[in-house]
Amino acid sequence: MSEDHTHILEDGTVITHTHEDTTVHSHSLGGHPHHHENTKAVINRMNRAIGHMESIKNMIEDGRDCSEVLIQIAAVRSAINNIGKIILEDHINHCIVDAVETGDHQALEDLNEAINKFIK
Repeated sequence: MSEDHTHILEDGTVITHTHEDTTVHSHSLGGHPHHHENTKAVINRMNRAIGHMESIKNMIEDGRDCSEVLIQIAAVRSAINNIGKIILEDHINHCIVDAVETGDHQALEDLNEAINKFIK
């Protein structure tokens, strides 16, 4: 059984998404469906990265060595980049394949813009 949800972001963007089951997450943004098979893995990795950031914050509050803090920040940055790669791979394998099949050039332009921002 699926349940639709609609959210309005601060900038006025309307996002409607449907929870179909525990592993496939479907979004509709501007009418283009997005299917993400790795949502659970991404959320788990995000939670670990958030926990790691909390640990780094505690290190800073405790006056730990700056070199140790920088090494931990680098580890979090790497983890976040890997999360981005998983999301990008899902997006290419599902959403972009669909966009190419349907001739949705806007989805391809959006992907190029997102990649440019991601790799800065």
